[in-house]
Amino acid sequence: MSHYLLSGYAEVSPQVLKDRLKYPSSGCFLVQGMGPLAVHGHAKFGRLLFAHGAGAGQQSFFMRQFVTSLADRGIQVLCIDFPYMQQMQETGKRRPPPPIAQTLAQFAEWYALLDSLFEGPLWIGGKSMGGRVATLFASQQLAREPSSSTVPGVVVAGYPFHPPKTPHKLRLEHWPAISCPMLVLQGERDPFGRQEEVAGYALPANAQLSWLKDGDHDFKPRRVSGLTQKVLIDEATQVAASFVRAYSQDLKEESNTLV
Repeated sequence: MSHYLLSGYAEVSPQVLKDRLKYPSSGCFLVQGMGPLAVHGHAKFGRLLFAHGAGAGQQSFFMRQFVTSLADRGIQVLCIDFPYMQQMQETGKRRPPPPIAQTLAQFAEWYALLDSLFEGPLWIGGKSMGGRVATLFASQQLAREPSSSTVPGVVVAGYPFHPPKTPHKLRLEHWPAISCPMLVLQGERDPFGRQEEVAGYALPANAQLSWLKDGDHDFKPRRVSGLTQKVLIDEATQVAASFVRAYSQDLKEESNTLV
């Protein structure tokens, strides 16, 4: 039996998923033709499609802690596992992610499905690689079909500005094409982009960075700091929830403005 079915995911079709999501409750679903989807919390202030990093899926310790904390703050979080991660979970063998363009296409399929199931705006984001995929998706929104929804905003936990130990290989080419609000939650000691490195980058005005004191890529501080990973994750999700709430309110006010 599937790893996900054994973990309590209910197998549903995309059509049935729409009915199941009408009820204000969390749940785990194995969507036919798509893969696993976990829905956390209620959308009191907003809704976020959040993708995992390259080496660990939605059931990793960081993802569980981050998503639970964010859901407790009124942001409904929808988590997915990309196909290569599904294979890792089923076989127990590690494997590298495919080319980023392939993962981006899979993310786009999930967004198209989930965005069609809800009336309100669907934010996007992710951890590390998942955050990179989300920013790439956001950068392409002007090139998509006019009938498709506009991404309201992006939330990233630990953006991989560059591979570790290769700071010259920046992953910022697409950032100027992102028109929506973007929040990056970054540990000060993150080897994918330390605070002193990122300070020298020319970032767009719509990109807001929130630095987590002494945190690494998973927001783990050193013991000498007197902080804990849980404290930094809670701090990060508080900032993220406030960010989503503030811009979601702006969207509501704009939609209610008489022309």
